[in-house]
Amino acid sequence: MKLTWIKPGVWGAVIGSVLTMIVGFAWGGWVTGGSAQETARLQADSAVTSVLVPFCLAKAKTDPAAAKKVGELRALTYSYEQEQFVMTAGWATMPGSEEPNRGVAEACASQLLKTAEAK
Repeated sequence: MKLTWIKPGVWGAVIGSVLTMIVGFAWGGWVTGGSAQETARLQADSAVTSVLVPFCLAKAKTDPAAAKKVGELRALTYSYEQEQFVMTAGWATMPGSEEPNRGVAEACASQLLKTAEAK
């Protein structure tokens, strides 16, 4: 008894599996475990930053030299310089932390500049 359908059946299963993976990863939204972890980390960092920015803005408001420092901040042209300025001013250093948070500094500088322009 010769089963002639086995070879085409196996090839069909292999080709079907490969096509399913191609379609799934390209258009179906499938991701690897590593890229899922990276996406989760980025979302968590973004959420933490958005929660901490109001603290940075409050520290900037309560700074006795805030008006002068915001003027200096506005004079800086590059976002890296603005971020560094907020970090150096201590506004992006959260309570219980020894070092400033770069993401918070970037978002805080952006908000401070928007607020300064609105005035």
